[in-house]
Amino acid sequence: MVSLLITIIMAIVIGAIGSAIAPGAMPGGIIGSMIAGFAGAWLGALLLGSWGPVIGGFAVIPAIVGAALFIFLIGLLAKAFRGRAT
Repeated sequence: MVSLLITIIMAIVIGAIGSAIAPGAMPGGIIGSMIAGFAGAWLGALLLGSWGPVIGGFAVIPAIVGAALFIFLIGLLAKAFRGRAT
């Protein structure tokens, strides 16, 4: 149970750091940050591998880079859909 809580907290922290790095904003508040953290950890591990410190099952540096990239891509998609709607 504690491991799950640490994983969720790390996902939120990683998503928040990624949101601070990337231009644009991740919608959804804390839940959006958690989703960005999980997606960023997956994307970062896929692109950069698993190196650096591991906390809560996340390789921290690749996860932060992946979260920033994920939030940047979400911002581009949101901008594209807003451009089509008007």
